[in-house]
Amino acid sequence: MKIAEVLRLKGSAVVTITPETPVSGLVDQLAQHGVGALVVSADGQSLDGIVSERDVVRRLAAHGAGLLDHTVADIMTRSVRTCGLKDTVDELMALMTEQRVRHVPVLEDGKLVGLVSIGDVVKQQIDVLKTERDQLEAYITT
Repeated sequence: MKIAEVLRLKGSAVVTITPETPVSGLVDQLAQHGVGALVVSADGQSLDGIVSERDVVRRLAAHGAGLLDHTVADIMTRSVRTCGLKDTVDELMALMTEQRVRHVPVLEDGKLVGLVSIGDVVKQQIDVLKTERDQLEAYITT
């Protein structure tokens, strides 16, 4: 299955945050949207970085509560692993496993068109297994 199909099924909306947003605003946005990571983008289409709950927790341990006054740019990951619409879920699973990342922005012609999480990948794999199981059960019972 291609990443384009995953986005078609789950939707392509991506919550972004600007680099100059305070970390306190980032925490609010993560909670409000119920997500584990936000794409950092100055214009909502370009990819400046990614910032996750993990980034917040690790920096909080190092800087204490004062971290909330820092900006997203101070804690974001700038070197971001990405994928394209034509990439396969298997390729994405390998990337996520090898690079130990849970969220991968999807780019098309250099513009942000989606975000795929490890949860999206797992859901897709479960759906494939359920379909195969149902087909096998139907074959056996007929």
